[in-house]
Amino acid sequence: MPQSLANIYIHLIFSTKERFPFLVKEVRPDLHAYMATVLANLNSPAVLINSVEDHVHILFNMGRTVTLAQVVEDVKKSSSKWIKTQGASFSKFSWQAGYGGFSVSESNVPKVANYIQNQEEHHRVKTFQEEYRGFLEKHKIQYDERYVWD
Repeated sequence: MPQSLANIYIHLIFSTKERFPFLVKEVRPDLHAYMATVLANLNSPAVLINSVEDHVHILFNMGRTVTLAQVVEDVKKSSSKWIKTQGASFSKFSWQAGYGGFSVSESNVPKVANYIQNQEEHHRVKTFQEEYRGFLEKHKIQYDERYVWD
């Protein structure tokens, strides 16, 4: 087979360092647009990006020539530099060191997109830590609680 093809959707989740509530409503639309541009430049187009005060969810179609680690590094590094230019209140901004990347089947893309779209609603009753633990358990990812948070 001479042609290389892929259709891999990823639900990416990561938080601000120590879950500090840096992501105020006013900065989110521009942050999401900036992240979408970074992803497009990696041939990994965003389906949907949404966030709340302390974390972000990104659903994207991963390009076939990049790794998840490369995508995460570029998105986090670029967006961290960008957000620090948005005012003095962002001067100490940083993302957590880790991330969660979860595979999404084509048939579940609408369901995951709907979940991401409704983040504010979810977090009226569930903290980021509870949500993230739930994803790890649902996807059968073993983890050590001591090393999940920073």
